[in-house]
Amino acid sequence: MPRLRPASPTRVMRSSDSATVLAPAKINLFLHVGAPDAEGYHPLASLVAFADVGDRVTVEPAGRLSLSVTGPFGDGLAGPDNLILRALRAFGEATGTGEPPLKVTLDKRLPVAAGLGGGSSDAGAALKLARAVLKLDIEETGLEAVAGQIGADGPMCLRARSAWAEGRGDVLTEAPDLPPLPAVLFNPGAPSSTGAVYRAYDDGPINGADRPAPPADWSVAAVIDWLAAQRNDLEAPALALTPVIGQALAAMAGAPGVDLARMSGSGATVFGLCRTVEASEAAARALGAAWPQAWVRATRLGGGSPPNDHAL
Repeated sequence: MPRLRPASPTRVMRSSDSATVLAPAKINLFLHVGAPDAEGYHPLASLVAFADVGDRVTVEPAGRLSLSVTGPFGDGLAGPDNLILRALRAFGEATGTGEPPLKVTLDKRLPVAAGLGGGSSDAGAALKLARAVLKLDIEETGLEAVAGQIGADGPMCLRARSAWAEGRGDVLTEAPDLPPLPAVLFNPGAPSSTGAVYRAYDDGPINGADRPAPPADWSVAAVIDWLAAQRNDLEAPALALTPVIGQALAAMAGAPGVDLARMSGSGATVFGLCRTVEASEAAARALGAAWPQAWVRATRLGGGSPPNDHAL
């Protein structure tokens, strides 16, 4: 990969202040998956939205690159293979500045292996903060190229904006018409392995990575009705591997005010869409009372500017 151009050819400029942003949860509102290609990658079509809940990433200048992880889901995530560290090392290589001298703190609020794109979203947030704190003159396309090195959904999570995703998830078309969707996120506490789910999908009936025509009406009610006609092709294999996801889906579908229940990504998080914020909050309270050990959050998906933009 060609090197990106830093703001100064001789030294890196640093800010004296730390910076913090939200690394939002990513939700696949639908996910259509095709057969793997010659390299083993699955083509897909998806409409992706980002929540107003997520992890928080803080970056500040330091003598060397380091990562500390706090939060309820932070255990065991500070190792050298963390996507934040991988992304920042790739950032240093691309800019020719070497390993970025930054202290990164991840407040891990999202469940792990949950189908929420947490690791990629954390890495995207760290890349944006590194550019800001170190004052490097790197265009968004260059930063997306770095994000793409950590995974196909790296660029999408760097943008953190509603988008149609195709190809391997790296062909993105913005979806500015998607309104804010009142929603509930519900993770029953069981991890779901993306690799295992895809292998199970390959052993069963394989659908196509078809992108449906968009809804004629982008109102909340019409979008929910349109999404009900779509699918998540990974849902059946994920349920077969982790039956508690099926229980979570049933509980979500039965929650008051929920009009559509579906699994996100490869699971195990499920989401419910509602017509009003009040309905989503009531559903979250009901699910939290019935499943006190689960992770449940009322949120809004899509709409407006990306959660990171105002914080940089």
